[in-house]
Amino acid sequence: MRIRWSHRARVDLRDIKNYIAKDSPSHARQFAEKIFTATEKLIDHSKLGRKVPEAEQDHIRELIFQHYRIIYLIRSDHLYIVTVIHGNRDLTQEETKPWEMM
Repeated sequence: MRIRWSHRARVDLRDIKNYIAKDSPSHARQFAEKIFTATEKLIDHSKLGRKVPEAEQDHIRELIFQHYRIIYLIRSDHLYIVTVIHGNRDLTQEETKPWEMM
């Protein structure tokens, strides 16, 4: 299985990294590297994450990493990282869900 990052997920991670870099550029780089390492585990274990509560569909899942939710879709031969958001963010009130943009 291959992992693909959506444009939104790349922008999300870049924004988080830039925010952390205001205080510590080295910590920001380490954080981004750890996010990529965490998602690489999905190559062999695509259902490692839990179902996204707001989606209630088995193929829409998330990994929790520190205070962030890495939301991804499982397809037959690819896994798509659709967004990286803060864990306190509730997606139930959003009109368009991140996984609906794929």
